[in-house]
Amino acid sequence: MPFHFARGKFAAFALCAGFLAALGGCVGEDDSTDLVVDRAYAPLSPQMLALMQAKGTSPQAPVLFRTYKKEAEFEVWKMRSDGRYVYLKTYPMCRWSGQLGPKKKQGDRQVPEGFYAIYPAQMNPHSNYYLSFNVGYPNLYDRVHGYSGDSIMVHGICSSAGCFSMTNPEIGEIYSIAREAFAGGQPEIQMQSMPFHMTAENFAKYRLDPNIDFWRELKKGTDNFEVTKQEVAVNVCDMHYVFNAKPAMGQSFDPSGPCPSLQRDEMVHDEVVAKEARDDARIAELVAGGLPAVHTVYADGGQNPTFRTQKIEDVSRPEALAQGPVDVAIKHHGRAPTAAQLKAARAKDLAAATVAEKKAAALRLARGETEPVDPQPTGATATTAPKPAATKPLPFTNFFGFNKPAAPPAPVAQAVPVAATAQTTPAPAQPESAAPAASAQTSPAPAANP
Repeated sequence: MPFHFARGKFAAFALCAGFLAALGGCVGEDDSTDLVVDRAYAPLSPQMLALMQAKGTSPQAPVLFRTYKKEAEFEVWKMRSDGRYVYLKTYPMCRWSGQLGPKKKQGDRQVPEGFYAIYPAQMNPHSNYYLSFNVGYPNLYDRVHGYSGDSIMVHGICSSAGCFSMTNPEIGEIYSIAREAFAGGQPEIQMQSMPFHMTAENFAKYRLDPNIDFWRELKKGTDNFEVTKQEVAVNVCDMHYVFNAKPAMGQSFDPSGPCPSLQRDEMVHDEVVAKEARDDARIAELVAGGLPAVHTVYADGGQNPTFRTQKIEDVSRPEALAQGPVDVAIKHHGRAPTAAQLKAARAKDLAAATVAEKKAAALRLARGETEPVDPQPTGATATTAPKPAATKPLPFTNFFGFNKPAAPPAPVAQAVPVAATAQTTPAPAQPESAAPAASAQTSPAPAANP
């Protein structure tokens, strides 16, 4: 899409975006309109254009964001011509607040975790924080759980009260990447916000954390992405996420009611099962090797190590950053699994992975498909398993006493296209703790001045 059309399109968003007053923890002095316009429509740098070309993508191709709180990283992925996303770049996050775990209420300073949708109207060129966009918290999962709060932003200025805070140059480039993708026709951008890289090592380390069941649920979604390198279809039923599935026999999803029978692409499902099983085997191996279980405690969030030796202006709560995170050991309540039990669990997982991989390979052969080339060139988000993974419960989780959420019904035994994402998104507004929670809307209103 020509740039002059994109500029006109986003100028309309800008007119809608600046009518609310900025309040609360993520607010600073607004800049002149001329400066705002220059920032919002700055062209991508020659270096970024060259990087996109080298990755086999373009500015107008769809984009997908992945964030990790513990590592304080913001990843950008772009779609190639084959429809699969390729890793583009990681931006160090200058500041995030709160603790690892989901956001549950207004004012808790928590950066949310989950799958969110960013629409064009959530882009805010008139932000008080250089530039910003609303991530879409609370999503349908958050709302069905009764979580409150709103106006969670990705923005400039190194200050967070529940937001993803970047440096001004970083948000300028990220904003431009999103702008060009919208101008190219992408209707919404998926943002996968995770507590940490969803590796077997992290899951072994946090295996007794109070949030582990929720994190394992999120991992099912990221595993689907790792397998397909495509945007994950997100739905909610029985108060749980459901990924890459649609209701069978004309049924529908009820966020708070029982899950219907589900239809999935069986080949993808088997590949996901295999990945999860191999990750589970690795977790059992790490636990058997003596890896301690911990819960990480922050004074108030964190910052990417890149910034520790830099002088950053306007950084929020520097005294909290100076304390750093502390890993608190968690002792297992009851009888811990024995070495023999862990060894048996690992063997069972590896066998299950092999079976699922063979099933997926047979389906791929029957379809006349070849194994796609993995476009991911970085090991940052890769899990330890070569193949991706899962919806079955971990055999060894019973040893640790995890309260596994009720699993959705078994999929109908046929391969079908997955449903489009049915995730609803609230109206974007002020930054976190700036205004009372807005009512849930399926179509977002223009962004406020975060």
